[in-house]
Amino acid sequence: MSEVGVLADVERIEQEKPIDQCWSEKTVYQRLCNTRDAHPNRPAVSFQLKSGPKDKAITLSWADLTRKITQGANLLRSLGIGENDVVAYLLPTTHETLITLMSGMTAGIVAPINPTLEASQVAALLNECGAKVLVTLKAFPKVEIAQLAAEALKTAPGVKTVIEIDLLPHLTPPLSWIVPFIRPKIAAEHKATMLDFNKALAGHAADKLDFVENLDDRYCAHFHTGGTTGMPKIAQHRHSGILYNGWLGAELLYTETDVVLCPLPLFHVFAAYPIWAGVLFSGAHMVLPTPAGYRGDGVFDNFWKLIERWGATFMVTVPTAAAALMQRPVDADISTLDSAFCGSAPLPMELFKRFQNETGVALLEGYGMTEATCLVSINPKQGDKRVGSVGLRFPHTDIKILHCADDGSINNECDIDEVGEICINNPGVNVGETYTEAAKNIGLFANGTHLRTGDLGRIDADGYLWITGRAKDLIIRGGHNIDPAIIEEALAGHPDVAFAGAIGQPDAHSGELPICYVELVAGATATQDDLMAYAKEHVLERAAVPKYLEIMDELPKTAVGKIFKPDLRRMAITRVYNAALQSAGIGAEVVSVAEDKKLGLVAKLSKSDDSVTDDAVTKTLGMFARPWAWD
Repeated sequence: MSEVGVLADVERIEQEKPIDQCWSEKTVYQRLCNTRDAHPNRPAVSFQLKSGPKDKAITLSWADLTRKITQGANLLRSLGIGENDVVAYLLPTTHETLITLMSGMTAGIVAPINPTLEASQVAALLNECGAKVLVTLKAFPKVEIAQLAAEALKTAPGVKTVIEIDLLPHLTPPLSWIVPFIRPKIAAEHKATMLDFNKALAGHAADKLDFVENLDDRYCAHFHTGGTTGMPKIAQHRHSGILYNGWLGAELLYTETDVVLCPLPLFHVFAAYPIWAGVLFSGAHMVLPTPAGYRGDGVFDNFWKLIERWGATFMVTVPTAAAALMQRPVDADISTLDSAFCGSAPLPMELFKRFQNETGVALLEGYGMTEATCLVSINPKQGDKRVGSVGLRFPHTDIKILHCADDGSINNECDIDEVGEICINNPGVNVGETYTEAAKNIGLFANGTHLRTGDLGRIDADGYLWITGRAKDLIIRGGHNIDPAIIEEALAGHPDVAFAGAIGQPDAHSGELPICYVELVAGATATQDDLMAYAKEHVLERAAVPKYLEIMDELPKTAVGKIFKPDLRRMAITRVYNAALQSAGIGAEVVSVAEDKKLGLVAKLSKSDDSVTDDAVTKTLGMFARPWAWD
């Protein structure tokens, strides 16, 4: 492993060898076989259905896992999946999910789908990506995925085969005896052929592929970027981008002796690439606790005991999960824990401090995105961790801060600490072909080379990247992207609504929560309660239903009549921060929210009590991502 503490270390790694000499493999399957040959009997992945530190777990060695993935790829080819055909999966997180991910990208193109979406959204994604095979869950008590899949398949006729994974083998008696009798019955209203995952795998060769892999760096994965509207964006990933993420993991994060506890879903690039691909490259051991990860029953309560059980050296989290963990005592021996990787949303300063104080481990905050095959930057493990920044760029990643026109032409490149749009290029960026739909790539690349992220930020004199806002309006709730348009369009359907503006409101737990400000038509009588009830019925995605709704006489608008959302964000910050200060009994209030060139929106406070200290305010407001200052 290389050590990185400052930007010069990143540059040194780049100078050691060009990117095309950093790994020899052409496909992820080749890398799998090489790791198997190096560490055949070492554990590769472990999964436990229940969260207890003594509950049953199944561990596959690198040799075991390679056999299963080989069988899976051969099975998919036998079902008519060619290298340009799509295998979708709608699954919780198990080691079978990992087998499906790797088998799918080896035989064809794998397309993970978020199982918390609505059936109409799942169907839209299946149709958009042209899936021929769907791997999903067999009906199981207290789990609704099989029902979700059955409903979605009614309007996804392109799916010809459904392969079902049964969680029953992960249970122990007496539950394993009872489940077959209480398993939900689901009537299949589609024409797809149904197969059992384990039985189907068993019928295929495990020692080698039945086909010759194409080594021309083809596209092997399609990841959707939210699927929150009827027009989902699907990002396509090549083998080289995934191998780049894996190389970074092995180069900077893991060794073959690391144990990585990862309670994040394998339908998201965070777990699939920097975590799993890094494990794949390094030969480390990945542990998956419960199908729902952090959302699984008892995972938060048992988390520190799971660290002790597995001797975990590395944990993966997001700010919402880290905040929940800090509400539980560290009630186990976590002395093996060396590092914690945090991503998906901004990390509040107070949460960083508390986590480090409670665990003795610093959170390594990073930045990535689906469109770039994930990794972009990270706070260095050995160096200065600048809380609020997302760290130094990774080797062989180029970050520019630019002012761009809509067509991608560059107006100017920003100076040190000047805010502009974050634009990136690395082996994970597919210039001109980021999305499967060609029209969505228009204007996406600055000067035809760098992916425009839509995030606003700056780079300081030491090379640290700071995100200050978003050029696009996405609401990020606990790492989940919500398009505000689905809230606004739903409320616009109410006859009393003239305008609706949805934004992300600061939240100490989720980073942001969706809220909406509404302007009524003249003479309308709808109340806040009326509109909230309407939103709950008509906003199709549960996570997008507004948590707060306010009716205004008139929404702030630009000169051309567009809703001016920065003013709405200022209002939300003022209301939320003042409520938090009042609840904590702190004699201070937000008097304005100002735009700072380096920090973005900053809450300006005034004291009503001279005894109020900075520490008291920081303890209360430090759990939010947006900064504050005295007026």
